[in-house]
Amino acid sequence: MIKRVLFIFGTRPEAIKLAPLIKEFQKYKDKVEVKICVTGQHREMLDQVINFFSIKPDFDLNVMKENQTLTSLTSILITELGKVFSQVQPDIAFVQGDTTTAFVGALIAFYGKVKVAHIEAGLRSFDKYSPFPEEINRVLVGHLADYHFAPTQRAKNNLLKEGIKDNIWIVGNTVIDALHLGLLIIKNNKELEAEIKQFFNPIIKNEKSKIILVTGHRRESFGKPFENICEALKEIANKREDVEIVYPVHLNPNVREPVNRILKNHSRIHLLEPLSYPYMIYLLSKSYLVLTDSGGIQEEAPSLGKPVLVMRDVTERQEGIEAGVAKLVGTDRNRIVSETLKLLENKKEYEKMSKAINPYGDGKASMRIAKVFGLTND
Repeated sequence: MIKRVLFIFGTRPEAIKLAPLIKEFQKYKDKVEVKICVTGQHREMLDQVINFFSIKPDFDLNVMKENQTLTSLTSILITELGKVFSQVQPDIAFVQGDTTTAFVGALIAFYGKVKVAHIEAGLRSFDKYSPFPEEINRVLVGHLADYHFAPTQRAKNNLLKEGIKDNIWIVGNTVIDALHLGLLIIKNNKELEAEIKQFFNPIIKNEKSKIILVTGHRRESFGKPFENICEALKEIANKREDVEIVYPVHLNPNVREPVNRILKNHSRIHLLEPLSYPYMIYLLSKSYLVLTDSGGIQEEAPSLGKPVLVMRDVTERQEGIEAGVAKLVGTDRNRIVSETLKLLENKKEYEKMSKAINPYGDGKASMRIAKVFGLTND
């Protein structure tokens, strides 16, 4: 009997991390019927990813409204996803990570006694308000799920400590699968590759320039911490003439206001609109190092040998810190500046991070997950 599988996602990171898994499952049409539901928790950024990976949703809920609260988002997701489950009647629902979409998807599956598979299971910061609301979302999904696909041993251990004992597999992180697949798509599409290179030419005009890629949008950093980050970036640019700082700025007004106020009009700080996924991974491949408070890029960058400085006080991706591919620097201006300058000026420190082994996987997570469900014997 063909199993009916429902993939549920709503944000750009979820789409990126589920894309290679969806592609893998779609190879086995004789064994599995794949249905795809996007909630549209992100809109434009989500559409860019599914178009790039040639994914066609069966359902698009388009739930986002202006000035939406977590309460109203959760409410509409419960209603709309309930309708999708009634129509599809899946055997298994796949959710990824720690978004509101993932939590509600797992909850509705549980209400319908549908098995839940959780991709990227077991991440924990052990602070329920950081990141918010993601930490509690992923804890709740963990206790609703039937299949737990942990990226690392530490993630598995976190689940075991919470009393989750069964059906845990360490598979690596599908974000690495997506990164390699994405770079291959760009390489094989000469028109797209030329278009991306032309876009970045004005920024990457000097081959000897060291590009610092910045991403930052965490709501726990809004206010003074975000101003500290911006002041640090300006100081780095002022101290190092060989540096080009490239910052695709998140659409949230709490991010855009301080970023534009403090960093606009600096000749070597390039404030861009949010980049589509292929542009982002190309830029990552050309970067010297990464400053971020984001999650996925902490895993992607080490795959390409790029050191990561994490501008948060805690991270649920502790494996990267322990492996030496990433370092926590918080939102303290002086710490961000000093650690960045150390990597720019000290070749030995840079190589120690850039050549460390990435703990997040080898790009074969999707194949391992498919194997668990008997789709492949490879």
